[in-house]
Amino acid sequence: MAETREYAFPNAPNDWSPDQGREVARAEGLDLTGDHWEAVRALQEYFARHGEQPVINMRELHDALDEKFHIKGGMRYLYQLFPKGPVAQGCRISGLKAPAGAVDRSFGSVV
Repeated sequence: MAETREYAFPNAPNDWSPDQGREVARAEGLDLTGDHWEAVRALQEYFARHGEQPVINMRELHDALDEKFHIKGGMRYLYQLFPKGPVAQGCRISGLKAPAGAVDRSFGSVV
């Protein structure tokens, strides 16, 4: 697909591919756009930098994502992209194991 050809995934897990991400997203009712792929790369980069920690700190991850996407609306923006939770759903699509406590139930009304 055109969206993924222009983007590299240097921090992707070895056993992950954009096609796998697309398949997971499709099963969850999402049609991935360039904005989704940007968030996927951000999650993969975060995990690559912090993956050696025994436990990923959810607060730090939320803060990092909120800061990275601040200009677009932060976590509110990410919840629009990933309605089942930017961390939980984003990790599934990114080929990452979601950290404990990543069950994102709701962020309130974001639409």
